[in-house]
Amino acid sequence: MRVGLTVRGVVQGVGFRPSVCRLARALGLTGFVRNGRGAVRIEAQGSRALELIPALGALPAPIAVESVAREDLTDGDEPSFEIAPSDDAAAVEAALPPDLAVCEDCAAEIDDPKARRFRYPFTNCTRCGPRFSIVESLPYDRARTSMKDFELCADCALEYASPDDRRFHAEPIACPACGPSLALLDASGKKLAAREDALQRAAALLRQGGILALRALGGFQLLTDATDEAAVRRLRARKHREEKPFAVLFESLDQARAHLDLADDEARVLGSPAAPIVLVRGRSESTVAPSVAPGNPRLGALLPYSPLHRLLARAAGRPLVCTSGNRSEEPMCTGVAEALSSLGNIADELLVHNREIVRPIDDSVTRLGPTGLRVLRRARGFAPQPVASLETDRTVLALGAHMKSTVTLLHRGQLVPSHHLGDLETVAAIAGLERTVEDLCRFFDVTPEIVVCDLHPDYASSELGERLASRWGVPLTRVQHHHAHVASALAEHDLHLPVLGFAWDGTGLGPDGTLWGGEALRVDEAGFERAASLRPFRLPGGDAAARDPRRAALGVLHAIDPALAEARAFGWYPAAHAKVLLGMLETGAHARVTTSAGRLFDAFSALLGLCERSSFEGQAALALELAAERADGACAYAMPLVGGVVDWEPAVRAALAEADASVAAARVHAALIESTAVVAESVGREHVVLSGGCFQNALLLDGAHRLLGQRGFRVLFPERVPVNDGGVSVGQAWAAALTSRQKSP
Repeated sequence: MRVGLTVRGVVQGVGFRPSVCRLARALGLTGFVRNGRGAVRIEAQGSRALELIPALGALPAPIAVESVAREDLTDGDEPSFEIAPSDDAAAVEAALPPDLAVCEDCAAEIDDPKARRFRYPFTNCTRCGPRFSIVESLPYDRARTSMKDFELCADCALEYASPDDRRFHAEPIACPACGPSLALLDASGKKLAAREDALQRAAALLRQGGILALRALGGFQLLTDATDEAAVRRLRARKHREEKPFAVLFESLDQARAHLDLADDEARVLGSPAAPIVLVRGRSESTVAPSVAPGNPRLGALLPYSPLHRLLARAAGRPLVCTSGNRSEEPMCTGVAEALSSLGNIADELLVHNREIVRPIDDSVTRLGPTGLRVLRRARGFAPQPVASLETDRTVLALGAHMKSTVTLLHRGQLVPSHHLGDLETVAAIAGLERTVEDLCRFFDVTPEIVVCDLHPDYASSELGERLASRWGVPLTRVQHHHAHVASALAEHDLHLPVLGFAWDGTGLGPDGTLWGGEALRVDEAGFERAASLRPFRLPGGDAAARDPRRAALGVLHAIDPALAEARAFGWYPAAHAKVLLGMLETGAHARVTTSAGRLFDAFSALLGLCERSSFEGQAALALELAAERADGACAYAMPLVGGVVDWEPAVRAALAEADASVAAARVHAALIESTAVVAESVGREHVVLSGGCFQNALLLDGAHRLLGQRGFRVLFPERVPVNDGGVSVGQAWAAALTSRQKSP
C-alpha cells in the first residue's frame, strides 16, 4: 500500500525529514519526504506504511507534529526511501521553528578536545542552532538562509548526506574549516584578533571590568562583569539606562544556583530549547552587583543558549550582564557597521562574526507562576511559532500598540505574532516596525485582506495601518485597545463564549475619547461593552505622568479634595511648577480624564513614598508590588462598587493614614483583587479574563486568579502571549477576524 501524508506543526528546521527517513527505512518502506513552504509531504509505500503515522507523533522535541492528513495513493516505483528536493510551489504556512539553544550533544562536542568542532562557537545540528534569525524564505533550505555564503567542506558535506548522522540535512551546519568565524574589533573598527584569540581577549576584557559588544544569535548584546559594581555603573552611564534591571548570563545551572533561589521548574525553563530569560529571586549571599537590578529581589537569569555564549561565559568565569545592544529606545543592532556607529561610544571592544543576521531577535522574558510559564516578552526561542488558530480563510495583518510593539499575521487560520519590537518612540523604532511588516508579508508571500490597528489615531502603528490599507486598497479596522487585551486571551485559549474581561494597564483611548485603563468589559464575538471601570481622575500633563508618578497622585487627590492635591503639590514641586499642575487639574487643560489602573498604581506608589520619579516604564508599580510582598496577608482596604464604578477613594484615604508603607501597599493590592470578584459577581459571567500590563504584577494576577476561582469563576489570562501590550496585536487580529467572519454572507 502507499499513503500520502501532509504533516503540519514544528516540522521544518528541527530534523524532522531525517527522522522520517530513518523511521521509514527501518519499516522497510520506499517513497520520499520533502519540505513544502510550511507543511511537510510524505509518500510512504509498503506493508507497514500505516505504522509510520503514530511514530511521527512520538518524535522528540523540538519536533511537534500538530496534524497529519492521510490519503491513499497508487503505488510508485521508488527503489528506496529518500529526502526529496523541496517543493517551492506549495503555499506558505506558519511552521518554521524559532532559534534553538545548543543541545547536549553539541555542547559535549564543543568541550571534547578530540572533536572536529572543539571550541567552535557556531556548532549546531538538526536539534539546535539558528533558524528564524537566518532564514530568508521558505522552504527551509540552506540556500534560503544566510548560511548560503558558506560552502560546505568535504567533512560537513558527508555529515549532511549521512542518514545516521545527527547533522543529516542540518541546514546551518558548519565547522572551523568552512563556517563563520570570530573577530575582535576596537571601537573604531580596527581588527585586534581573530578566532580563538579573539574570544580569549574578549573574555579578558570582561574580567577587567570592560564593556563588550557581542554579535550574538539575533543581534548585538552588551556584556560586562555582573559582579563589578563600577563596571555595571559605567554601562548604565554609557547606555543612559538609569535603573531598569539588566539580565544576567550565568555560565551554568551550578553557577546560577550560587546566586539564585532557583526552583526546579525555573531550572527546566532556563535549560529548555527556548532558553529564555527567567525572572528568579536572588540569594542574599549573591555577589551580583546591586546596580544590576536596583532594589529588586529578582534577577533576569539567562543560561548560554549558543556555543558562543557558552565559550565566552566560561572563559570569563563570572556572571555577566547581558543586555540588548542598542542605544536607549532604539532597536538592537545587527550589522557590524551599524554597531560601530551606535555602540562605539558604549563598548570598549566588539566581538563579531561574519554570519549575517536576517532579522533582529531579542531575548524572551518569562516568569513562572502557579499555573506555569508566563511569557512577558516573546522573542528568541518562541517567535515565529503560531500561538492560536481560527477557522477563517481571511488574511489579516494587525499592527499592535505603541509600547512593546509586535505585529501579528493571521494566515491560513494561524495567528503568527512577530518577535518583540520594542516601543515606537523613535524614528529608528518606527522604521523597524515597517521592516518587520514587509518581512512578514514577504516571508509568507501574502498581501493582507484586512489591516488592523489601535483606536488611537496618533500611534505610529495606527498611522502605518492607514498607509498600508490605502496602498493595498483593503479595509482598515480599528480595535479598541482594551478589547484587544481581552481578545488576546480568548485567542490563546480558543474560547468563543461571552466573557467578563478585566483589562488593566497604563492608558488606551476609549470610544468616548477618554483614556481608559481600568476596565471590566463584556466581550463576545460581536464586540464588547463596558461593564464597569475604576473611578476616573485627571492626569496633569498627560503622557508625562508615566515618568512622574506624583502627577497621577495629584490627579487622584484632586478628585477627592483639591486641598489635598494642593498640599502635596507644593511639597513635591517648586511653587511655579506646582501652580501649573494644579491649574491643569482645575481647568482640565492638558489633563485628560483616565480610568487607568496603571496610573492608579503609580499614584499609590508616590503617595506612600515608594517611587516618586520613574526612569523606566512600570517602575512605580513595581515598587508598590515589591513593598506589598514584604507584608503579605494584609486585609483589604475598601473599594466599593457604586453604579458600575470601583471607587478607590476609601483606599486612598486609608493608605494616607497607614504608618507602614508595606502594609498599605499590601492592603491596596488586596483591595484591587477583591474588586475583581465584586465586579464579576455583579456581572455574572462564568468566564473571567485577566489581561493588560498591570497583570504582569504576579501578586495581583495570582491573587485575583485564586479569589475568582474560589468564588466559582473560570479564570483565563494570556500565558504564551504576553499579558502586556506585546499581546495587543494578537487580540486585534482575533477580534477583527471574528467581526469579518460575522459580516460575511
